[in-house]
Amino acid sequence: MEAFVIFLVMFVTVIGPSGVIAAIGYASIRALGRNPSAANKILQAMIIALIFAMSIAVIALLILFQLFGRG
Repeated sequence: MEAFVIFLVMFVTVIGPSGVIAAIGYASIRALGRNPSAANKILQAMIIALIFAMSIAVIALLILFQLFGRG
């Protein structure tokens, strides 16, 4: 049962940020299509959002390893 919980939590910590990254990519491409002259502002906002998404994933995995660590 513990292995299933670990698998489920790891699955969620991978799928969550992956969905966010996909949504960010989709939204940025649409924004660039509508307003190509705002590429610098869109790129900056996209990079910041990607950093936040990945940091949430790393923190979730660190918490997971701390809770279910064998050591």
